[in-house]
Amino acid sequence: MMITDIKDYFARGCGRCDRFDTKDCSTKFWESGLAKLREICLAADLKETVKWGHPCYMHAGRNIAIIGALRGDFRLSFFEAGLMTDPDRVLDKQGPNTRHPDMIRFTSNSQVSDMEGTISAYLDEAKGYADKGITVPKDTSAPVLPDELKDALDADAELADAFHALARGRQRSYVVNLNGAKKSETRIARIAQFRDKIIAGKGAMER
Repeated sequence: MMITDIKDYFARGCGRCDRFDTKDCSTKFWESGLAKLREICLAADLKETVKWGHPCYMHAGRNIAIIGALRGDFRLSFFEAGLMTDPDRVLDKQGPNTRHPDMIRFTSNSQVSDMEGTISAYLDEAKGYADKGITVPKDTSAPVLPDELKDALDADAELADAFHALARGRQRSYVVNLNGAKKSETRIARIAQFRDKIIAGKGAMER
């Protein structure tokens, strides 16, 4: 079960896996770095909360950044990453389908102290956007469909009507999922599995 008390994250972990509250929890590998990152966020006068089992920092009623830890690194991720100017070129993308570079990735505990000035400046920039109510414009462009999905929609009018009625974000969830498959036959099989969800108006990750 995910944690709800902020102190638990730094002492025991997020609670999302069976390594919670053990010496193998990812938060144990990065204990001093996470503590310093928390210190910087609090010094930036951000409100500390727990969301999705992780320390989330807010300002002006808006999520600003969230801390996460994995086995190979830990990171500070920004919510409105498309606004960030990234003058020091320190932001990375979390994955190939991420629209904007959105996180500072740390691979050693000492990096946080070394980058304290940059981290503080980036948090201040994000706070400024929150103060002004500025958000990233929504991407309303249609996603590029894999050939297998195009063929399936051409052959199935009910499926086509349902897919094109989906919100852009839900359409993209299917495109991202299908593009993650290396083989065409895998994509075709996934489309068949997704049919009922699409007809029901749901995204790929929705139950």
